[in-house]
Amino acid sequence: MKSQKVLITGSAGFLGSHLCDQFVKEGYKVIGIDNLLTGRLNNLSQLDRNSAFTFIHKDVTIPIILDQDIDIVLHFACPASPNDYLNHPIHTMKVDSLGTLYSLGLAKLKNARYVLASSSEVYGSAEVHPQNETYWGNVNPIGPRSVYDEAKRFSEALTMAYHREHDLDTRILRIFNTYGPRMRINDGRVIPAFFSQALRSESLTIFGDGTQTRSFCYIDDLIQGIFLASTLDSLSGEVINLGNPNEIHVLQLAKMVTELTQTSSPFIHETMPIDDPIRRKPDILKAHKLMGWSPKVPLSEGLKSTLLYFQSEMQLIQNTLDDSK
Repeated sequence: MKSQKVLITGSAGFLGSHLCDQFVKEGYKVIGIDNLLTGRLNNLSQLDRNSAFTFIHKDVTIPIILDQDIDIVLHFACPASPNDYLNHPIHTMKVDSLGTLYSLGLAKLKNARYVLASSSEVYGSAEVHPQNETYWGNVNPIGPRSVYDEAKRFSEALTMAYHREHDLDTRILRIFNTYGPRMRINDGRVIPAFFSQALRSESLTIFGDGTQTRSFCYIDDLIQGIFLASTLDSLSGEVINLGNPNEIHVLQLAKMVTELTQTSSPFIHETMPIDDPIRRKPDILKAHKLMGWSPKVPLSEGLKSTLLYFQSEMQLIQNTLDDSK
């Protein structure tokens, strides 16, 4: 494995940076690409002096040209939180169209395996529960979320076209809600939003009545699943859900966060965003059958680790503010 080279787009992001760590730890040479629109270089600071890692500051919507051989291409570049893709709608669609096209082209040129980071958002406002890989989804193609949902659906279609026409070894991973260290405190997704508000003793904002559900997978579990899906030889052409099937109401999550942070922050309710899914739960039977993978970290334990990280992040922010005075 020490001779194998891996290219990871979106390498300075939440998922991408953890993937860089994992592949380096496993003995791979890693090239990370990121334009730093939503990624952060400090996510990669632990690899600064590691000769197995190279970082390239680059936008994947411009053709990717590399002289060296590549064995695996992992396309993980894309604004992933609602705040990010709604603030950068056109770029989000370019990353999942042009970025997917160029990274697939590179994989074809290098005869490399290709791993696409898709999303549970391809299922949209699902009418099938839990969601398995055979479900085609229920997506509003012109709603505000379509810039992410439909972009991911297009990237899947393009990936399968390369698989069928060029016999490229591809794997499509539909990633469900993930959380843990290196999420941005202002990410906008529900776990960082709740922790941010609770740690500031602000009211926790719950959209709708809080009975909508999500299924949260801790980052360590997800990275192990991605690594297996990327390195096993028998998965060409497969589409695989990765996530934790333990479903929880958003209102329950809010109560867990206030208990962990020991705050008495009240809850306020606001109107549900357009096309926000009511229920989200992965069927991971396929991942378990093909890879022997299932998540291990309970939500209660993962939230404790995530709280420690957000506390340190907020302290750094406060220190920076104090130093600037």
